[in-house]
Amino acid sequence: MVTDRPEGTVAVRLTEVEAYSGAGDDPAAHSHRGPTPRSAVMFGPPGHLYVYFSYGVHWCANVVVGPEGQGSAVLLRAGEVVVGESVARARRPASARPRDLARGPARLTSALAIGPDDRDRYLLTASSPVRLHRGDAPAAVTAGPRVGITQAADLPWRFTETGAPTVSPFRAGVRRRSRAAGQDGPP
Repeated sequence: MVTDRPEGTVAVRLTEVEAYSGAGDDPAAHSHRGPTPRSAVMFGPPGHLYVYFSYGVHWCANVVVGPEGQGSAVLLRAGEVVVGESVARARRPASARPRDLARGPARLTSALAIGPDDRDRYLLTASSPVRLHRGDAPAAVTAGPRVGITQAADLPWRFTETGAPTVSPFRAGVRRRSRAAGQDGPP
């Protein structure tokens, strides 16, 4: 994943992702109940970026996958900064070690400077300021449960590069009290 911003270019080699199905069988997916103003991007053509504000705290980014109309996406959870470490460090000054610059979905979007203006951006063209490139396949991939969710938590749809130090630690989901509408920011 590469972003070009006025302060510089940052590239991250993805080491952790989570899949979310739009086939109606995944209650943890934002698309589970059909398109909403916030999730409509997920139902569009694949290769677009679905960006949302999570719990009123940080941005998360997903790549839309699957056929148009389905609502499937892959959450970008973590990666290793391979280009622009000084730019990423300026965006993430609290990160003590390089492995922590993009370790977790909020840190990843922060290191890449991905936010609401990137919602629905097409990732598969060289002219896009946010691009997805095919890299070398990892030596080994581990599948396991997704992080921090309570519904469909048993599905082994979290994929990590085995042994990568940038992979975020697993946290089981904790059922929270209901929050007021709009917890995830503007649609």
